[in-house]
Amino acid sequence: MSRERTSQARKRRTWRGVAGVAAGVVLVGGGFAVANASTSGDAQKAAAGVHYPVNKKAAGVAAVVSAANTFLNTLDSTQQTETLLDFTEENATAWSNLPCGSSCRPGIQTGSLSEDQLTALENVLKVALGSGKDTGYDHVMQTLLADEVLNSAGSTSSSSAAPTDSATGTPSADPSATASSTSTAVPTDVPTGAPPSGGTGGGPGGGGYGSGVYFLAFLGTPSATGTWQLHFGGHHLAVNITYKDGKVAGASPFFSGVEPTSWTAEDGTTYAPMAKFRDGLLKLTGSLSDTQLATAKLSTSFSDVLLGPSQDGKFPTTKEGIPVSSLSAKQKKLVLEAIHPWVADVDDATAKQLLKTYERELNKTYIAYSGGTGLDTQGDYIRIDGPSVWIEFVCQNGVVYRDQIHYHTVYRDRTRDYGNEFSFS
Repeated sequence: MSRERTSQARKRRTWRGVAGVAAGVVLVGGGFAVANASTSGDAQKAAAGVHYPVNKKAAGVAAVVSAANTFLNTLDSTQQTETLLDFTEENATAWSNLPCGSSCRPGIQTGSLSEDQLTALENVLKVALGSGKDTGYDHVMQTLLADEVLNSAGSTSSSSAAPTDSATGTPSADPSATASSTSTAVPTDVPTGAPPSGGTGGGPGGGGYGSGVYFLAFLGTPSATGTWQLHFGGHHLAVNITYKDGKVAGASPFFSGVEPTSWTAEDGTTYAPMAKFRDGLLKLTGSLSDTQLATAKLSTSFSDVLLGPSQDGKFPTTKEGIPVSSLSAKQKKLVLEAIHPWVADVDDATAKQLLKTYERELNKTYIAYSGGTGLDTQGDYIRIDGPSVWIEFVCQNGVVYRDQIHYHTVYRDRTRDYGNEFSFS
């Protein structure tokens, strides 16, 4: 079996292992029984709701619609109702970086699904997201694997997978602790109060980590002619892709984070889901002269991204940093290469179009940073701010792996967030 097929099989087992453990358990406060995870395919068909049309030969957005409908056809009527929601501002903006389960995001939970349903859900992501290595679907699945590592580490005082980003990472025996005593800012990954509804795993507050605590919703009916959104996320992940009249109208907001930043699995495979994001920025800032770095330096310190959840439309009115127009041709190329990993998390054709747009706007784009440029210390922060594109990348002290940093990043577009369907004041 090829390495790729082995990797995909492992990813499926990750989700299905969580679903299997959850089978037959009623989540108090979760609002539904997870017994669906053990329901046979025939029983599901007997209880199915509306049947949606499928075209296996479809391409482009029509293929995404077909994949979405295939997934919907695996669900019973109650599950379909849970997945198909109105495309409203309230639903579209309900995403978070926190391990807060269904209390902060809509949709159907992965941990409640059967193997057949998970296979169909995975196919939606495969068709809708970028196909490059460490981008799109691959990046999302690695993020889920990272949450499994956190789930294991947060449940015990030691981890079975040793992170490889710095000195050997030792998980905190108290995952609710936020940082070492030398920290100057508190990471924002720690929920407070009771465990999130629908949560499983061993994260802060008693739950929230794990590949079974992610949610998929279709906001509006999937269609090659109408307007709707693919809404998928959980801890450290928010995917929001808006479709309009058979085209992608927006691939943002997109939030991604990871802790630990890298780890080695039992089979010897090393994962670093955000290495491409980080490395492109490091090459860019590494190309700047001392004078350019002085111009790009921000006076403000950052403990997290500015435009995370609930910060829709709050773009700064004044651009700060160094204008890309003042950079050399080689440096401008590095700016585009740095942007690419974020836009590559949507389908390849859309990513190419977005990158062309951002290239046209390059001379009106600014690069800025705060803290250091090594992206290895609490408060290291880099921003790319253009007429359309907005990218932030920040380092925070670890929440579970307290002797390491972890990453948060957000990609937005001033004119394309949520397909530009909502006005934020």
